[in-house]
Amino acid sequence: MESVLMADTNAIADASPLPPFICLSDLIREHAQRAPNAPALSGVEQAITYAELDALMDRVAASLQRDGLRLGDVVSLCAAASVRYAVVFLGALRAGVVVAPLAPSSTAISLLSMLGDAQAQLFFIDDDAAKLLDAEPQTRGRLPPRIALDGGAHGRQFEDWLVDEHAKPMPVDVPAQHPFNIIYSSGTTGTPKGIVQSHTMRWAHIQRASIYAYGPDSVTLLATPLYSNTTLVSFFPTLGWGGSVHLMPKFDALGYLQTAQRIRATHTMLVPVQYQRIMALPSFNDFDLSTYQAKFCTSAPFRAELKADVLARWPGGLIEFYGMTEGGGTCILEAHLHPDKLHTVGRPSVGSDIRLIDEEGRELPLGAIGEIVGASPSMMTGYHNQDDKTREVEWFDAAGTRFIRTGDVGQFDEEGFLTLLDRRKDMIISGGYNVYPSDLESELRAHADVADVAVVGVASKAWGETPIAFVVPRGGATDDAKQIMAWYNARAGKTQRLSDLRFIDELPRSAIGKVLKRELRDMYVTRRN
Repeated sequence: MESVLMADTNAIADASPLPPFICLSDLIREHAQRAPNAPALSGVEQAITYAELDALMDRVAASLQRDGLRLGDVVSLCAAASVRYAVVFLGALRAGVVVAPLAPSSTAISLLSMLGDAQAQLFFIDDDAAKLLDAEPQTRGRLPPRIALDGGAHGRQFEDWLVDEHAKPMPVDVPAQHPFNIIYSSGTTGTPKGIVQSHTMRWAHIQRASIYAYGPDSVTLLATPLYSNTTLVSFFPTLGWGGSVHLMPKFDALGYLQTAQRIRATHTMLVPVQYQRIMALPSFNDFDLSTYQAKFCTSAPFRAELKADVLARWPGGLIEFYGMTEGGGTCILEAHLHPDKLHTVGRPSVGSDIRLIDEEGRELPLGAIGEIVGASPSMMTGYHNQDDKTREVEWFDAAGTRFIRTGDVGQFDEEGFLTLLDRRKDMIISGGYNVYPSDLESELRAHADVADVAVVGVASKAWGETPIAFVVPRGGATDDAKQIMAWYNARAGKTQRLSDLRFIDELPRSAIGKVLKRELRDMYVTRRN
């Protein structure tokens, strides 16, 4: 198993041992028949084997069919990660029903909007989500029938909703291009959009996992939410290859390490801020993490120095994925094989065509800086009910090949490794010059009193836009905000100098660790006015 991780994925062909297409629910059935007592799912409340998972999936699928749902209909979930949540998701797939998982951190109005957009016919929720919705008068009478996953008094109880044990659903032939799920974007840049992902796209994720030592002995520890594609690109491959998944409903660094040691985890997916918090624990080196074979990261910028720390102190391979929930191409950095490329996000994976374009949509040569676009077998069908938004993110090359625009700005080096410079929307144009916030943030982190930082652009009469910084100071910091800004500006070029620097207790982040720069801009403008 270990030798598999030593192969550079960019130098091998995609020769998956799996046949052309098998629905994930059928794969789980095969695992249940092969090894019925093998562990499949566990969490804080229960643990189930593959035989138990397969039987529960049948009951969920049969219950959905009893309620009149058919191939292509939609159900939605909004709850913390749990075994029961996972069972509903997987059982819906067996019935050919599309799943729209929603973020509990959304506002009640946003949840109502997403439910309406998805046209969800059933809504599986927990107590926290129910309280959020019930507190908003506009949701009353406008929600689909609710099913309580956690025993709360906010809908029909899950156990009462399920058909009797040993029930079997009517067989459903699910086409490969059929929608698998609708993932709603985080809404960090506006109203969430429903990203329709097909069974083919998820199958491609399972195939890709074959080179990362997933198998029947895999134990994947997940501490990110199940509504996020970040989690699902590790969750589904683990089950597709017959391994077991342990779900943490809420992340805390110490609890994660205690759980990892107890269950002898072999795989995990974490976002950069989680790696940061785990590695910062004084007790980190006290834990036995020797069973790890592969650790993955995606969703937000992963600083080179943090990658180096993980490589030095945490056993097993470290793999960073760069891509979008919309798909369209992936770059992979196998950090344990390329320790001199930690400042990059790696090279395009097998089957991914990644290119750079300028503002007019013209393709750029090697070494140029431009917007990243990508194409691959793993691409979204489109944004649900938003054809115009779908067209906005599509780019076609001279041969008519469809690419997805990422909105990220990057640059390839001579060896084909991609360096991210920034989000296109976050780039600051000051006095006619492009200023990349990530460059400023990197320099600010060199100050001993800076624990975390985010730079955003705000309107300026003199320059059009001007950069300002929000800094989380380290405990015991000796310099104040004005001193840190003066220190930075003395080192920066004229166009990169800060107009202001504010201390903040914590940067606002999404549930998967992305800094919410729009909130910082709004916060600054509100306070300034």
